[in-house]
Amino acid sequence: MPDKKLKRVDLIFSNDCSCKEVLNNGLKKSKEEIVKEILDSGLRGRGGAGFPTGLKWKFTSEETADEKYVVCNADEGEPGTFKDREILTKVPLKVFGGMAICAKVIGAKHGYLYLRGEYQFLKEDLENVLTEFHANLKEVGFDFQIHILMGSGAYICGEESALFESMEGKRGEPRNKPPYPTVAGFRNKPTVINNVETLVYAFMITRIGAEKFKELGTADSRGSKVFSISGDTPIAGIYELELGMSLVDFVEEFGDGDTKAVQVGGASGFCVPRKKFKDTVIGFEGVPTGGSMMLFNSSRSMYNVLKNYVEFFEEESCGQCTPCRVGCQQLMKGIEAVKKGEKSAGYLDTLQKLAETMKISSKCGLGQSVANSFSSIVDNFKEEMIY
Repeated sequence: MPDKKLKRVDLIFSNDCSCKEVLNNGLKKSKEEIVKEILDSGLRGRGGAGFPTGLKWKFTSEETADEKYVVCNADEGEPGTFKDREILTKVPLKVFGGMAICAKVIGAKHGYLYLRGEYQFLKEDLENVLTEFHANLKEVGFDFQIHILMGSGAYICGEESALFESMEGKRGEPRNKPPYPTVAGFRNKPTVINNVETLVYAFMITRIGAEKFKELGTADSRGSKVFSISGDTPIAGIYELELGMSLVDFVEEFGDGDTKAVQVGGASGFCVPRKKFKDTVIGFEGVPTGGSMMLFNSSRSMYNVLKNYVEFFEEESCGQCTPCRVGCQQLMKGIEAVKKGEKSAGYLDTLQKLAETMKISSKCGLGQSVANSFSSIVDNFKEEMIY
């Protein structure tokens, strides 16, 4: 049982610091000092994968190249996630500040904000903020320019290597790995790519210090996290919460009194049923999430929820690899056949094996994550797949 109770936090959206002041103090530090602080803080990527941020920065800083890049992944395409939009609207200077701190560490002169195509309406305001930000950098004597590039509405471009392909004017398809971005990212140069929220936390750690950040969360999940909360809840919206809370406390705070399941992490995440709320921790030691928390009450058909997710993956698959391209199609045909009675309930086991095969054989995270929602919904709500 987790010992962390649900706690609301105000670190990301607080307006108690001057960007120029934080930059001035942060950029005076050596790259080794900055890396050590980020490593000591225990900050892990807030996009869902949870790779240690300090290690990513360190690896890239150790590469030798004539050009390096910082990329902010603002291609927020996961269903049920809308936190990065809020961050970019309310505290964009902190995002740009995190990019500048990273640039100091790795020796980059240029950074790129890859903005989701559907967020075109944010671009003009962000460009205006960038003008102010570049003026701040000039005042503190740091040579770094940030550019905004627009996405084209493809979910697959949230995958880092597909994002680089899109940035370079090519079709957004995942690359083979290795090499990893720290060695060969944008334009095949060493690149740090972090999501919006991760960069803001790096900026705030530069201000408050590693020890203060570590006061929040657990040993495996340091700090807090911004959550996009939607579905059957009376208080949907954006909330920053301490990591390490139990799902039962989360449901008590945000549920409508009849929550039967919570989809943690969007379509690519895990569906947790009511019977597992008490023993489920929201964090890297339990069920990690990029930020989406969708609550479903007893009025919802989990078959319809699953069908919606599989349709989404089928539509968004780039089609490059067979396990994902064909697998998504077969999963959709399979659950429809079982629901219509054309296949027996036992066929669900065959579909589960297919989903697990996709998990180990798909080229990128899209195909690999289909099994998360598929298996967790079928396992916990099998009766709703049949009747």
